[in-house]
Amino acid sequence: MRITRILETTVPLAGNIANALVNFSEHTISLVAVQSDVIRNGKAVTGVAFNSIGRFGQGGILRERMIPRVLAAAPQTLLTADGKQFDASQVLAAALRNEKPGGHGDRASAAAAIELAIWDLNAKLNDEPAYQTIARHYGRTVTDKRAAVYAAGGYYYPDASLDRLKAELKAYQEMGFEAFKMKIGGAPLAEDIARIEAALAIAGDGKRLSVDANGRFDLEMALAYAGEIAPMKLRWYEEVGDPLDYDLNRRIAEQYDGPLATGENLFSTQDVKNLVQFAGLRPGRDIFQMDAGLSYGITEYAKMLAVLEAHGFDRRFAFPHGGHLINLHIAVALGLGGCEAYPGVFQPFGGYGENCKIGGGYVEPTDAPGFGLEEKEGLAGKIADLAF
Repeated sequence: MRITRILETTVPLAGNIANALVNFSEHTISLVAVQSDVIRNGKAVTGVAFNSIGRFGQGGILRERMIPRVLAAAPQTLLTADGKQFDASQVLAAALRNEKPGGHGDRASAAAAIELAIWDLNAKLNDEPAYQTIARHYGRTVTDKRAAVYAAGGYYYPDASLDRLKAELKAYQEMGFEAFKMKIGGAPLAEDIARIEAALAIAGDGKRLSVDANGRFDLEMALAYAGEIAPMKLRWYEEVGDPLDYDLNRRIAEQYDGPLATGENLFSTQDVKNLVQFAGLRPGRDIFQMDAGLSYGITEYAKMLAVLEAHGFDRRFAFPHGGHLINLHIAVALGLGGCEAYPGVFQPFGGYGENCKIGGGYVEPTDAPGFGLEEKEGLAGKIADLAF
């Protein structure tokens, strides 16, 4: 058994939305397909994945460095010991051959696209959903295939208004979502507080609403917002300052009693180790949002979880960033706290397929083989265009 071809296509995200720092109208994602020599129903079994949402496609790194390295590797070195599956960790190692340690930026998400496609491929070879393949690999048993979920939205739109924000969250409620996240930091403090109050009118309780500053604030502004939102008792206050400014995070944690959330822009196990050692995060309270699609894939993500648990944190406080099907399967497989969804933005990747069950604060993946990306409206066509 061997990998015969790997292809990448760069797909633009739909929509003109912004958070406190970034407008996403120019953002792209790398969609990757890994073809095997196993033939079923007249077609090669092929794994498909992408490098998550919120940064850019990595076609150059993939095509110039990583894909040639994987294809040049001896086929048997990419298999598990029994030869029945592809070894995701060995495929990742092949993709990273001759790379120096450190400097984890864009190459982390490039490698993740390939690594995640291997999990999709293995699940399809097993004719089972990806969460089962992932859970078995890590010695876990899935007793409940639901994951707690919240709808992420509340961006800064060109035609933004309080009525538009309320209508957006109301639409998510009608889809079955009960908890929400919105953006802050892209407007003056007083205007953002009015936006939060409008969102609370729909959510009904601070425990159902989180706010995300996307790393915008310095200490003074972070604490100014903290003082205003503390009485609201929000679910969490996310990525308050620069994601690598662990001292800033520590100082905020010392003065804000509510839950903090961070981690989506950390791409290595060492980054997470530094986070838990130096950022003042509090077990049983604060939230971790590392994203396998931005950080070398599930192989590295599982190591991150091990670091959390070695330092007294519970994986049930991990909610991967990303809002898509791949992270839904990861959350179910690894027993995480839950995941987010992008039901109204970042198409065609955001959100879940129409057959995924949403309600009661939970989402449930289908039993389609792999991550079920072929069931996602809009994405299925992109995958078909990439077909060999």
